[in-house]
Amino acid sequence: MQTLHLTAEEEAMLGGRDGDGVALAMRVIVGQARISDAPRLVEITSAHVDSCLYHGQVSLDFAHRLVDLGARVRVPTTLNVGSTDLIHPALVRDQELAAAGRELMAAYVDLGCTPTFTCAPYQLPNRPGLGEHIAWAESNAIVFANSVLGARTDRYGDFLDVCAAITGRAPYAGLQTTEARQGTVVFDCRQLGDFLHSELAYPLLGHHIGSVVGAGIPVLVGIPTEATEDDLKALGAAAASAGGVALFHAVGITPEAPREFAELPVREVDLDTLQRVRRELSTTGELDAVSVGTPHASYAECLRLAELLKGGPPLKVPFYLSTNRHTRERLEGALDVLENAGVTVVVDTCTYVTAILSPDWKNVMTNSGKWAHYAPGNINVNAVLGSLAECVASARAGEVVFE
Repeated sequence: MQTLHLTAEEEAMLGGRDGDGVALAMRVIVGQARISDAPRLVEITSAHVDSCLYHGQVSLDFAHRLVDLGARVRVPTTLNVGSTDLIHPALVRDQELAAAGRELMAAYVDLGCTPTFTCAPYQLPNRPGLGEHIAWAESNAIVFANSVLGARTDRYGDFLDVCAAITGRAPYAGLQTTEARQGTVVFDCRQLGDFLHSELAYPLLGHHIGSVVGAGIPVLVGIPTEATEDDLKALGAAAASAGGVALFHAVGITPEAPREFAELPVREVDLDTLQRVRRELSTTGELDAVSVGTPHASYAECLRLAELLKGGPPLKVPFYLSTNRHTRERLEGALDVLENAGVTVVVDTCTYVTAILSPDWKNVMTNSGKWAHYAPGNINVNAVLGSLAECVASARAGEVVFE
């Protein structure tokens, strides 16, 4: 085991110079650094905190302890989804959970965090750039930051994330280091051909990759250069859910993708494989509701949904769109189109982690591989995975429609 070396500044924080709150946070960071055999700590430029999602009394106890000790974040810090929609509180059926969620979300704002309440902080202004060391929690945010932005973050869980924000430090270990960011297996996607120009290819491909590599680092060959950030978001989110993927390399697209990888094992991906994945993630042909926007829908995705809903027949089943409040504020007229069409726009949270959908609904369609992976276990529904257009067509028909 390596010896952990702290700077004089870090020793002072650990010793209580900046107050008991900083000292507590530094003890957590130092403890994790020793566990991960880090030789030193690294200064971070931003943090994204997942601890604001309520998981029981311990969530509140830790946050309140930090507040009581006078802790404040020292780097720009965004907040992940919470356990309620603060703009539309009536959407949440479990008001006891919602009350605890509000209290926890407020505590993190008291620590100086920005009340973004989104699982997609990369959609916000001032996102990190290539080579920046950050401490982001939330699996899809981690994989997007590492892969698409080329920033550096390891996988940080609850409490470690906010301690990094308070100290401005993280262990120099895992994906903070150059050597840990090398690819481990190649996925040759060229057999997928034109299917890679469809949005549905990316959640399916991500789910397949995650289920195969676990926490490995896939190198993807054949992804078209016109793949959008929303495509890469869907891929990374599904890979991080089905496995533990925190970084992928798309050759010719992502900034750290290798040019030479001849020595890595190669797995080929064909249409039959992705069709099987779709069957695995789609367990019903009936339909009670539709939920899209996991991770939170981007501005472009919201506009596309509004365009799909213009001038068509009415929706026959409830339709939910999850996005962040920053995107909602930008929608202007498109928000009216969505709401007039019958779409319930959810912010600050997500429908698979909060009691929003009726417990009587058992068959729900989504365009998200992540939602399809988690919702059956989290909220006891059968999921159907489809494209955004298929979700709209199905909601209008009142039954599942595959194009």
